[in-house]
Amino acid sequence: MYIKKLIVQNYRSLKDVDIDFNDELNIMVGDNETGKSTLLEAINLVLRGQLNGRSIHYELHPFLFNNDVTRKYIDELKDRNNSIPPEIVIEVYLKDESDLARLKGTNNSLKDNQPGVSLKIEFDDTYNGEYSEYIKNPEQVKNIPIEYYKVTWRSFADENITSRSIPIKPLFIDASKINNNLGPNRYIINIVRDLLTPEQLAEASLSYRRLKDTFSDDSNIQKINARLSQKRGEITDKDLSISLDTMSKSGWDSGIAPHLNEIPLPLIGKGEQSTIKIKLAMELSDEKNIFLIEEPENHLSFTNLNTLISRMYKKAQGKQLIITTHSNFVLNKLGVGNVLFFNGNRCMTLKDLDEETHDYFMRLPGHNTLRLILAKKAVLVEGPSDELIVQKAFLQEYNEMPLECGVDVITVASLAFKRFLEIAEILEIDTVVVTDNDGDVIALRKKYKDYCLSSNIRICYDSDECHKTLELQLLKANDLDILNEALGKKYADEKTLLKYMTKNKTEYALRLFETNVNFTIPEYIKNAIKQE
Repeated sequence: MYIKKLIVQNYRSLKDVDIDFNDELNIMVGDNETGKSTLLEAINLVLRGQLNGRSIHYELHPFLFNNDVTRKYIDELKDRNNSIPPEIVIEVYLKDESDLARLKGTNNSLKDNQPGVSLKIEFDDTYNGEYSEYIKNPEQVKNIPIEYYKVTWRSFADENITSRSIPIKPLFIDASKINNNLGPNRYIINIVRDLLTPEQLAEASLSYRRLKDTFSDDSNIQKINARLSQKRGEITDKDLSISLDTMSKSGWDSGIAPHLNEIPLPLIGKGEQSTIKIKLAMELSDEKNIFLIEEPENHLSFTNLNTLISRMYKKAQGKQLIITTHSNFVLNKLGVGNVLFFNGNRCMTLKDLDEETHDYFMRLPGHNTLRLILAKKAVLVEGPSDELIVQKAFLQEYNEMPLECGVDVITVASLAFKRFLEIAEILEIDTVVVTDNDGDVIALRKKYKDYCLSSNIRICYDSDECHKTLELQLLKANDLDILNEALGKKYADEKTLLKYMTKNKTEYALRLFETNVNFTIPEYIKNAIKQE
């Protein structure tokens, strides 16, 4: 059972989102604050009817609505327009399978005859009269009047549902939320509850209640209560005493704490806490169909992350995994072909990557693939020396570093340029390649001929085959005295200077980057950094 499509309207940062998912593995990447976490939250909400571990009916508040939608609603009221109270819509379209026949119908925004579930937070018409009175003074309306709203949770067959009505079960894992001592306890105990059978839950509850009952029989507690009873008439006319809370809402799960080797979990390192939470949660895989995992890389070393990712992938076989990440390793380890790049409005995929390119990134999980995917603009260079000179060019031209100009300069082996350009073309990322001509301009043009008409990709090089490398280009653009002064050297001729630069690429480039001497940047690099 898989989610095929998610539609979200007006929920938090997600104003109007329509995303298609892969059947099994989905890796969500995107810049901060684009709404990746909110997407996972929305899926969990529509399939479970819960937010923050509680029924959505108890979690309604005005800030669930998108800010732009709220602002528009209030402005229209102030302008005396007939502003219709906005609504939140979350729909999941499921794979058409016989087990989901009861959910199949056209009760969705697309009117598709598909199995699925719709959750709406919408205005309740029974409050029409009261609402009309409320908006008579629009200047006093500061937010969405959530008091007049209801939650409608229905299948695409237009039937009311509960979480038990939905055969597809999600598991939302956010191991990053370790904010205090109660956080990890509560999270682990919730997982433990799900792992236990009803009989085991009953046994735990009974044992805990018996433990509570013995508390009052302790001699020290009896002495305390005797002392408190002497205050009768001063504080209250009834006997005051202390005891453990035996109300039904205070069960065994609120009074115990998980331990590792007899050490309370909150005192264990955050990396191990994170790993345990994810691994333990995924033990529920026999009962769950969908794993929603938020940034599993948090607090983990490279080695431990490798182990965790391998285990996650194994446990998720036959299930649907939707994971958010900012880790190059996670992205490449699980496969760039499964990437869903989300920019807050729409989702793009890398499904059209050439098979060889896909395999290339799978074999080299250390590549800065994610830097390119998240870049607004990118400059690809061949090595550290090229990167330093490009950064120096930005400083000379704009008095700012590339990242301050919104440009990420990424070092990529020249043989991998075309691999990265495949991603840039699919995701429409403005990308410039800065490359040597290697003494064969015809071969270079042939190599990049597919991008000569591209609107977002430029290939920058010098066509002078006599100056086929960066070092030769620097010598072409500057006389010997200027380069000697910039490098702090006293070479007698260009030949010996070139020999030094060729053998010490990073060293000479760093000196040029740090120098205050005004030397000339090669023209093809100047063209590469032009801001259009």
